[in-house]
Order: sequence, then C-alpha cells, then structure tokens
Amino acid sequence: MTDTLTPPAAERAARPGPGARILASPLLWPVVALLLLVVINTLALAFDFAGRGETSFFLNVRIQDGHLYGNIIDIARNSAPVLLVALGMTLIIATRGIDLSVGAIAAIAGAVACTRLVGAADEGAVTAAIMACTWALAVCVLLGLWNGFLVAVLGIQPIIATLVLMVAGRGLAMLVTDGQITTVHNDTFSDLATGFVLGLPVASLIAVGMVVVAAVLTRRTALGMLIEAVGINPEASRLAGVRARTIIWTVYVFGAFCAGLAGLIIAANTNSVNANSLGLWIELDAILAVVIGGTALTGGRFSLAGTLVGALFITTLARTIPNVGIPSEANYLFKAVVVVAVCLLQSPRARAALRVRRRPVPKGAHS
Repeated sequence: MTDTLTPPAAERAARPGPGARILASPLLWPVVALLLLVVINTLALAFDFAGRGETSFFLNVRIQDGHLYGNIIDIARNSAPVLLVALGMTLIIATRGIDLSVGAIAAIAGAVACTRLVGAADEGAVTAAIMACTWALAVCVLLGLWNGFLVAVLGIQPIIATLVLMVAGRGLAMLVTDGQITTVHNDTFSDLATGFVLGLPVASLIAVGMVVVAAVLTRRTALGMLIEAVGINPEASRLAGVRARTIIWTVYVFGAFCAGLAGLIIAANTNSVNANSLGLWIELDAILAVVIGGTALTGGRFSLAGTLVGALFITTLARTIPNVGIPSEANYLFKAVVVVAVCLLQSPRARAALRVRRRPVPKGAHS
C-alpha cells in the first residue's frame, strides 16, 4: 500500500469535473442567453407585454398545407442570411482577418441575379432562375478572390482591404441595376426565401447545409487545423510549410460565396433588389454572431456551433424587442446592451470567477 497516487489515479484527480467543463465551455453563455430569450418571448406573448390585445404561445408550431409554421420556424428562416454571412466570417476571423464587404457582396449578388432574371427571355422559367443565381455566385467568387489578393498577396490590412469593396460594392450594385429598384417574378427564385422542402424552410436548409459542409471540411480534414495555424501564428505556420496565402484566399472566397447566398435569399424574400439597402449592416450582425459564439477576433480557434448559436441569438433578439413592447427607437440600444452583457459573461475573467474549484484530494485517500 502506498500513500501516493498512481499515474492513472493522479490523472483522474487532475481532470476537471463535469461542472467545471460546462462552465469553461465557450458555448455555455450563448446557449443560456438564447434560452433566456425564449423564456422572455414566451412570457411576453402569454401575458401580452406589448399590449396588442391578444395572447399566444411562443413555442407553438402548426402544420398548414404540409408545411411547418410558427415563431420558431420564422426565426430559423430569418436567421439564414445572418448565419450564412457569419459562417464565412468565422473562418476569415480565424485567420486573423475581417471582411467588412460582405453586405456589399450580398447586394451585388442580388443585383446580378435580379437583373439577369429581368433580362431573360422567359423571366419565370426555372432555368432562368438557375442561371441568374449561378451568375451571381460566380461574381461573388471573383470578389472573394479580389479580397484575398489584397490581403494575401499585397499584404494590405484586412479591415482596409475589405473596406474598399464595402464602399465601392454598393456603387457596383447600383450600376448593375441602373440605380433602380429591380422587381422580378420567378417562383423558383422566390422559393429560396419562402419555399419549403419536407415541411422545412428552404432558406434554413441552405444555411444548415453550408454549416455541415464547412464542419466536414474543417473538422474532418486538415483544413481546419491549417486555418487555426495561420491565425495563431502566421510566421510559424509559414516556416512549417503551410501555404498561408492559399488558406487566406480560400477563406475569403468562401466568405464571399456565403455572402452571395445570403444576398440571393434576401432578394428572393422581397422579389426585388434595392442596392442601397439589401444586406445593409449585415456584416455587423455577422461579426456579433461570431463573437457571441466564442470565436476570438485575435484569430486561431473557432467554433462553427457557436456561430450557429450566435446567429440564432441575434435573430431571436430582433424578434424579442417588439414582443416585449420596447419602442422601435430603442431597438439598437437594447440590442447593444444585451450583446455586451453576453460578451462580458464570455470573458475569461468572468468564467474564472464562476468556475467551480475542485477540492484537493486528501493524501492517502487512494492508498
């Protein structure tokens, strides 16, 4: 018998308990905040905080014409554009970058698609919608290559490089549409935002599908490790043989592609495109979703699951504000306060204060 811990026992003793692991998880507070918003919405609609003269159940989901409807379904559908943009932004931020041009890229995608539809021989044809979306996404890929070239090859700071396209992109979109609001009539195109497959919104399926693709590519291949390596220490990764330029180019192209998909969904929701307002400030919501999800702006490790929770949080918060009867003039202030609170709870100092301390194992307890 001995009073010292055997190596396996010592390893088990040093291993944090379930409570400590949960408190240390970057997903804890975003999930808690999201659930809190659901509770607030449930109470607000049940007791009619907004004074609308009617009550309802927030979590109610009904089936109509074979499709699912309800507040939860609406949030899932409305969060699709933010989730798509935030998905690309997650990988860009993981490489120590930022992309402020995603809103402009979304506007360009909508402008190209709607203009191609209006100019098609048969505006309502399925092939016209497919070709219009293909052209739009191809342009977005070229814009992503441009951003990647400025950052990876010319070495321009990402915030400056993408600010160029953020400013010029709206102008490009207005040139494509001749400064007019372009309206289209194509059922296939409209289905991107309002259609259903197996009872679920097409927009949500597209967004979730892109999350799954990104998760497979970054967690089942070496791509995720290479992105993190570039973000943690670009010089060390270069000395280790990682082609940082290729990685940076890849994430900016992916981010532009996701922004293009978001722009198509936004345009399809209204069957029109306004180059001045489509996707306006969506880049800020995307960055907030990424930060709320636990991805650090300093680069390195990233969380796709956290980004998903962050996008749902942003969309649910937008639904909460009118439900609780807050005036529209205070929307942005309320949103800022809530986001700051969630980010503070995610800080390492706050987590350290809430961490469950493990009691030391008495000597001889495992003798």
